Amino acid sequence: MWKEIPVPFYLSVYFFDVVNPDAVLLGQKPQVRERGPYVYREFRHKSNITFNDNDTVSFLEYRSFQFQPDKSHGLESDYIVMPNILVLAAAMMMEDKPMSLKLIMTLAFSTLGERAFMNRTIGEIMWGYEDPLIHLINKYLPNMLPFKGKFGLFAELNNSDSGIFTVFTGVKDFSRIHLVDKWNGLSKVNFWHSDQCNMINGTSGQMWAPFMTPETSLEFYSPEACRSMKLIYKESGTFQGIPTYRFVAPSTLFANGSVYPPNEGFCPCLESGIQNVSTCRFNAPLFLSHPHFYNADPMLAEAVLGLHPNQEEHSLFLDIHPVTGIPMNCSVKLQLSLYIKAIKGIGQTGKIQPVVLPLVWFEESGAMEGKPLKTFYTQLVLMPNVLHYAQYVLLALGCILLLIPIIYQLRSQVGSGQSEARAEWPIACLPGEGGAQMRSPGHPSSRPRRHSQPRAHLGQSSHVSAWGRGAVTACLPLSHPTMSLFCWSWEAWGLSLGRAASGLRVMRPGT
Repeated sequence: MWKEIPVPFYLSVYFFDVVNPDAVLLGQKPQVRERGPYVYREFRHKSNITFNDNDTVSFLEYRSFQFQPDKSHGLESDYIVMPNILVLAAAMMMEDKPMSLKLIMTLAFSTLGERAFMNRTIGEIMWGYEDPLIHLINKYLPNMLPFKGKFGLFAELNNSDSGIFTVFTGVKDFSRIHLVDKWNGLSKVNFWHSDQCNMINGTSGQMWAPFMTPETSLEFYSPEACRSMKLIYKESGTFQGIPTYRFVAPSTLFANGSVYPPNEGFCPCLESGIQNVSTCRFNAPLFLSHPHFYNADPMLAEAVLGLHPNQEEHSLFLDIHPVTGIPMNCSVKLQLSLYIKAIKGIGQTGKIQPVVLPLVWFEESGAMEGKPLKTFYTQLVLMPNVLHYAQYVLLALGCILLLIPIIYQLRSQVGSGQSEARAEWPIACLPGEGGAQMRSPGHPSSRPRRHSQPRAHLGQSSHVSAWGRGAVTACLPLSHPTMSLFCWSWEAWGLSLGRAASGLRVMRPGT
């Protein structure tokens, strides 16, 4: 998973089409129209993987992009009007140069047919186009531009690597897992004006340390932004049933030094909310920010017609599984803008009023899906839940297994006690004078005895009397008082019935 990232990443690019380029040259407020997205599938793979002796691993990560027409709102052949970055950036760099050099540059621009705004295709702006100005600059100023052939906003990213990352494996020190030790052999960069801003902090931006808490922050180093960035916890949530922590950019991410002093090292600054990246982009007056100048000084969005910043569409976020530190869903949105203005002595800049003009904003997004998502859910969500409830089931089963021998033992003791009662204290319910009496078998009176009756009472009444006297003659092993009482009551009832029958016999008329 670490070597070949199974998550499909997409690069969605939105361009700002300048609607009124001629009016801008006359000093009017620029008006733009957002075009896109133009979506590209991003493929990443690591190579030159080397494990070092100091608990680190070094690697190169290559990236390539493939256009996705079905996901895009337009084609790479679409034309768009944008500022001519080479002309306007060169003009800004000549601002403090002698007037003679400015006039020479104006003449060169006119000869080459260069203008302040250009009309080119999306594909050319993305991946590069031939420009005679590039050959001229490389001929007379060979070290001025970092590229020798075509110029494009994303030409350096396609089929290229992002530098050599050396990160900690966490084998010896688990707390440092995924943290960047060096980038291109450097422990810190030298683009900025303070040690804090030049520090390489956090990870390479793909995985973080596990066992996160809401107090955890996400730090990563971005070679494209030439700096480290820190995201903060916002809220807990779920992604496809998987618990996540959402991390977002703080309002101070691109704040200038007057608003957030630790960012002073990124200056010279303009309004708050945009970061000057000219020192790592061949000194061109390029600025990095959130799309549509979201979370920036409102003056920036008001200076350009057609911008509508809002949190839902233009804020970035990362949803991380807190136990593993693996991103489940991410959307990183950034905007690249160019600071332009009229430069005295360079006619191509006309009367352009100073303005930070958006060029393009892009979103790098990815979400776990398919088989990796199912595997992740099964192993890290479903199985822990099953084991969680299984412990209660096993606990209940254990209690039942413990109760079974206890109940069996109690029943055995009760059965044994009843057997002893039958053997030692049997009860005989016998008729006798004065009612029923309880006697043990060994008692002399327990033996049957004959009762003498008057001869005058013999006959049918004798049978009834005999039945009454012998109504209960069985010996019952009664150990409960209720049963003893039943025995006595039954014998008394039998005797009473016999006597009543005898009396009726004696009083019968005619006898």
